[in-house]
Amino acid sequence: MSGCMSGFGGMPQAELCEGLKQLKSEHPPLLGQLEELYGLTQQIDQEIDVENNFNELIVKVKAFKAALDPHSEREEGVLFPMMGVYIGTTSGPIAVMEYEHDQAKANIGAFLSAAEVGQGYTDEKKKLAELIQNAYFILTEHFSKEENVLFPMAERMLTDEEKAELFRKIQEIK
Repeated sequence: MSGCMSGFGGMPQAELCEGLKQLKSEHPPLLGQLEELYGLTQQIDQEIDVENNFNELIVKVKAFKAALDPHSEREEGVLFPMMGVYIGTTSGPIAVMEYEHDQAKANIGAFLSAAEVGQGYTDEKKKLAELIQNAYFILTEHFSKEENVLFPMAERMLTDEEKAELFRKIQEIK
C-alpha cells in the first residue's frame, strides 16, 4: 500500500465516487445554515435585538444539529472506519477529523444545554453565542479539509467494491 500515498501532494483532483460525492454535496446546505447561525451570533455580539436573535439562534441551532448529525454519522460510522483500515484511526487524518467532529458537537451541545436551562443577561447570551461561533470556525475549516484532502485521499485508496459499499451504507443512514 505504500505506493498509494506517494503521489498524494501532486495528483490532480480525482472524480469522486457516488458515496464521496454525496458526502461532499451535503456540505453546501450545512455551510448555508452555519452562515445563518454565524450572522445571528454577530447580531447578538453587537447587542442588536438580543432576545429575538437569541431565541431564533436556539431554533436554528436545533435545525442545524438535526441536519449535521446524520452527515456526521455517515462519516464517522462508515467512511472513517473504511479509511482507517488503510491509514489507521488513532493518529493522522482520521483522528483529526474525529476530533474536530467532537469539538464542534461539544460546542453545539454546550450551547443547547445552557440555552434550554434559560439565559439571563445579554452577557450570558453573548458567551453562549460564542460556542456557536466556535462550531462555525471548526466546521467551515473541517469541511474544507474533507473536500480538499480527505475525500480525494479516500477516492484513491478505496477499492471499487469498498466505494460501492460506502455508497450503500451511507444510504441507510437517514
